[in-house]
Amino acid sequence: MNSEPQIQKANWRSLGEAPDYRFSLANERTYLAWIRTAVALLAGAIAIDQLTPDLAEPVIRILISTFLCLCSGIFALFAYRRWAANERAMRNKHDLPYTNFLKVSSAVVIVLTTAVVLAINL
Repeated sequence: MNSEPQIQKANWRSLGEAPDYRFSLANERTYLAWIRTAVALLAGAIAIDQLTPDLAEPVIRILISTFLCLCSGIFALFAYRRWAANERAMRNKHDLPYTNFLKVSSAVVIVLTTAVVLAINL
């Protein structure tokens, strides 16, 4: 039997006060919008890989598809982390955290658009 004291981690969902349900639901809708974006990126990766054999050289198609898959996973991870950070801030009556990820995601879409345009025209 272990005689060391059990240290229990605090569950952030039980800390602070429950926010107004309207704000929680709005936060959830934002989360779902990010998840839809992640799913769309994944669908785009599959479509480029499987449905456009004449788009570009196979290596270029694979690179674009792989990049889209990675972006999809990153967006899904970001969606949860942002949802949780917003919920935690609302429960503890703090300002919502700002993120630079919105700038990064816009830049990624611009780079991806440029890559696809170049692949189509080459």
